[in-house]
Amino acid sequence: MRLYRNLVFATVDALGEIFNEGAYADKVIEKTLKRDKRWGARDRSFIAETTYDIVRWKRLYSEIAEVKAPYSRENLFRLFAVWATLRGIEIPTDWKQIEPVPTRRIKGKFDELSKIRKYRESVPDWLDEMGVQELGEETWEKEIHALNEQAPVILRVNTLKTTKEKLQQELQKEEIETEFLEGYPDALQLKERKNVFRTEAFKNGFFEVQDASSQLVARFLGVEPGMRVVDTCAGAGGKSLHLAALMENKGQLIATDIYANKLKELKRRARRAGAHNIEPRVIDSSKVVKKLYGSADRVLIDAPCSGLGVLSRNPDAKWKLQPEFIETIKQTQEEILKQYSKMVKGGGKMVYATCSVLPSENEAQVKKFLASEEGKDFSLAKDQKILSSETGFDGFYMALLEKKK
Repeated sequence: MRLYRNLVFATVDALGEIFNEGAYADKVIEKTLKRDKRWGARDRSFIAETTYDIVRWKRLYSEIAEVKAPYSRENLFRLFAVWATLRGIEIPTDWKQIEPVPTRRIKGKFDELSKIRKYRESVPDWLDEMGVQELGEETWEKEIHALNEQAPVILRVNTLKTTKEKLQQELQKEEIETEFLEGYPDALQLKERKNVFRTEAFKNGFFEVQDASSQLVARFLGVEPGMRVVDTCAGAGGKSLHLAALMENKGQLIATDIYANKLKELKRRARRAGAHNIEPRVIDSSKVVKKLYGSADRVLIDAPCSGLGVLSRNPDAKWKLQPEFIETIKQTQEEILKQYSKMVKGGGKMVYATCSVLPSENEAQVKKFLASEEGKDFSLAKDQKILSSETGFDGFYMALLEKKK
């Protein structure tokens, strides 16, 4: 592979923002890719994938390069040199920014550090300890390894507008090859990474990009056309859009969130998807929630969580997460469950879901809820724990709870 100076410099600039300024990797990459209109698909792919790669392996590469935060520009180039060396990519000798690369020493240190999991899988000490404590040595070993793999690109066909077969044909016309996924009725997986957002099929609202595990959540709720459904932590509406499609646009789907800007994005996406039965409501006071008590056939609580199940697509989360945050978020989950469960009417159902693999955010929360005053009328119908190491997709948890008539 030949290295181009402008692409390497753009990558190093992006890393500086992510590591030193605490910026979110996806936002930084999105901004960086707009820097030069002349960049083609391969150039853009190099910047995005190299940046994500170095973010993913930050701890390992920093140990090998013997550099620490805050990272000077010189140190960021050293991290890049480690990345290139471990991939067998030669760095031009006339690049002043990168000092002569000690290839043998880099490879030797890599072999040595690869014997220790926290370096091999590039995770903070506390996270490695928590993973072992919650999942056990063997499961955590497999799971953190799987979460360091690059996430596949999965589409969810919008059945309000098209079918899986028709969408596959439409994308083929634009030279995008996909395959069906067994056990995921609405999913198509890209055979090769491509920018699907520029396609006519996307502009026409024929699909959304949504991980295969995430696509199981709306189906788990068992919605039917004509029901009154509340998606309580709707965000930008990935699961709301899926629910609307499963409801065939019939009935009422109330999408609530505490962030108005996210619901604004949901409105935009709903227009493109042709989802007409979604009613966004901002939770700006407790009245909004209280008005919905005892009124819903189905309630989805896609709870805020540590996000440990989606590290493969958000590798920078490893470095932003703190143990204190996880403790705080568990408290939030507990409160949300107690409060939002009151929206379910007698005989109705509720799904509690997270994109975390930690039992303390999942099974333990459900157990605690069922033992509480608010949970006394509910029973656990079924739950499902999805591990990335077993599916190749995001780690998720879902519990279906039924309320007495």
